[in-house]
Amino acid sequence: MQYDVMVSLILLFVFFSPHFINFNDRPVERNPRSIGVVVYPDNAGGFVYQIDAKAVHGSDDGAVRQQLLSVIEPISGGVRITRYEPVKDNKGRVIAYKVWAERE
Repeated sequence: MQYDVMVSLILLFVFFSPHFINFNDRPVERNPRSIGVVVYPDNAGGFVYQIDAKAVHGSDDGAVRQQLLSVIEPISGGVRITRYEPVKDNKGRVIAYKVWAERE
């Protein structure tokens, strides 16, 4: 009889407490990047990533590398960028970046 009462109280707590108590247990909203990334292997055992230029807003080399890493690392884990080059359209605008990277 005592166990029935305790189990009933526990079930009442589990099912009805979220309606009255704010546990702040919402999942973290993650906005996935809507940036196109194409990955293909190169001949040296590394990978080449082609990343839309929308992902990069930096002007100096360090900022561009950091932003490229922030796009690549969620996909491939820890990598080291060996080199990158901008891909331009026929008007000279940068539309993408080709990035050569190796795993660390």
